[in-house]
Amino acid sequence: MAKDYIEQREDVYYLAGTRVSLDSLVYAFHRGESPETIRQNFEVLQLEEVYGALAYYLANQSEIDAYLARQEQKSQEGRRAADPLPETLRNKLARMRQNA
Repeated sequence: MAKDYIEQREDVYYLAGTRVSLDSLVYAFHRGESPETIRQNFEVLQLEEVYGALAYYLANQSEIDAYLARQEQKSQEGRRAADPLPETLRNKLARMRQNA
């Protein structure tokens, strides 16, 4: 019997039964991380789940890549629409960076 490793909730892909997005695993995979390293970075996952999620991605790569491009576009739109930081906060952050 085949096991489902991926589920879609509110138009976002997740590893089934977790709050770990498929996006995060795919980006790690693209950075060259091994399934074992990805598993270490997401302690809630079993190695089987990482391999299952990556197999799902590879089997549906064009669909998932298009989904990731849409997610990135939404993210960029959100950043553009976000209110800028107040000047006092920007100055405070700049001072903290200089002192670090």
